[in-house]
Amino acid sequence: MERSRRSSAQRTASVVLAAAVALGAGAVAQPAAAAPAGPAMSAHGIAGFRLADIPAKDGVVLKADVFTPPPGTPGADPQGRYPLVVQPASWGQNDLEYVAQGRALAEAGYVVVTYTVRGFWASGGEVDVAGPKDVGDISTVIDWALARTPADPERVGMVGLSLGGGLTLLGAAFDPRIKAVASLSGWADLTDSLYSGQTRHLQAAAVLAGIQAPTGRRSPEFAQVLDDLFDNRDLPDVIRWADTRSPARYLDRINANGTAVLLANAWGDSFFNPGQITDFYQRLTVPKRLELRPGDHASQEFTGLLGLPNAAWDSARSWLDQYLKAAPADQRRPVDLEVRPTGRHESHSDWQSVATRTDHLAVGADTLGGPAAGDWRKTVLGGLPSGANAGVTLLSGAVDQTLHQPPTVVVPLLARPAAGVWQSEPCPQGLSVRGAARLHTSVTASSPDGTAIAYLYDVDALGVGRLISHGPQSWTGRTPGRPFPLDVTLFATAYDVPAGHHLALVLGTRDALYGGTTPLGSTVTFASTPEDPADLALPLR
Repeated sequence: MERSRRSSAQRTASVVLAAAVALGAGAVAQPAAAAPAGPAMSAHGIAGFRLADIPAKDGVVLKADVFTPPPGTPGADPQGRYPLVVQPASWGQNDLEYVAQGRALAEAGYVVVTYTVRGFWASGGEVDVAGPKDVGDISTVIDWALARTPADPERVGMVGLSLGGGLTLLGAAFDPRIKAVASLSGWADLTDSLYSGQTRHLQAAAVLAGIQAPTGRRSPEFAQVLDDLFDNRDLPDVIRWADTRSPARYLDRINANGTAVLLANAWGDSFFNPGQITDFYQRLTVPKRLELRPGDHASQEFTGLLGLPNAAWDSARSWLDQYLKAAPADQRRPVDLEVRPTGRHESHSDWQSVATRTDHLAVGADTLGGPAAGDWRKTVLGGLPSGANAGVTLLSGAVDQTLHQPPTVVVPLLARPAAGVWQSEPCPQGLSVRGAARLHTSVTASSPDGTAIAYLYDVDALGVGRLISHGPQSWTGRTPGRPFPLDVTLFATAYDVPAGHHLALVLGTRDALYGGTTPLGSTVTFASTPEDPADLALPLR
């Protein structure tokens, strides 16, 4: 009982803190997005704008904005109909979020319907988190728009941010009328978002819960899932719930429908890591495009919500033009990357071409990338902070985007009792890391359950390490004292290590981003043997 009280109190404190952060951000973002709610002027005249109530099949009413092209705008078919763009609002936001983009699309010859997802703000119902009710609402909004606006049923598209981005991909799977979608900071695999590496992503979940608390009505199902996730119980039920909300589970439907898919995400997205997006992209057989930039969740699209120039929204508009208005095809190669920390752009024909080789760096007793790994053991105290960390949800990636400064540590000051540290020799030519690094080692733990977090740093001559990437991996039900193999996949990235810098690999057992399971005071031993050498597979270009 006492454990339950502590768990609830800790969860409440996390959610309250997250809500404060979210409300602070919303106080800045929401009025700015809502300000241009009046009619929009263009060279063709005044774009139509009106509020609407859209009834769902179960009686829930969705609040929406409707934008129609100004009189005389080119792009109508012989019946005077224009392509339709449906925009579901993002998590915790309402239909006014997309006013600037809706107005711009209408001026360019689109009918636009933006709506508040059920359960949030003035829309009825309860938060469904992209479940069956939310997916059904997409078709309802399309039906309503085709019946009540000059929208062309043969030219239907979707654009969405965050929750809206996930819904666009689910719409592509479940409504074959949708010909093109642009998913901005969306997800492909919600299970991976909450539980990658069999590790609970608790800080991100707390922030999402905090944003939802003042803006939406939590369904009993969602409330139960959150409780189970935070309390580390009934995780198979949590996974089943998340699986049904994962576009990756319906990829065969998207491919069969032939919907053109644009994916734009951030390298540092603390909700939806880029690895799930690149995996999803590779399995698509439809017309597709992938764009990855430095930043955190929705940070790269933010200025577009204010009506300012924005590369992600420009790409979404170009994508719609190509597949809904038969505009000339984009001549750029379909995979476009902005490299950290320089901001340099590079493009590729596919994701497989991003890395041209994989170097296997031996993890020695204290070194990285030297001779054979050999026979060694390194024991750390479990559940203790080492100083290595992956940053703060929503903040660290945004700082990386704007200041080119990822989470940073001084490597010689890391707490060696709490983490293993391996460093390479300086790299005379530098290194171009592209993709997802993978670590293999052996673990012997004193507890059956535990978590390891691997960090890869770019370290300068002063010992200052800048985070290239990281990844968590947990285990359960292992026999104490018996070794077992551990493989950790770090999140995908594109990072240029300058000439003269070296790499540092750090293995710890605690990070504030995650709900680790390594008991405080337990021991975790990382090891390598000639029969099973420790190894870091590093994708390079």
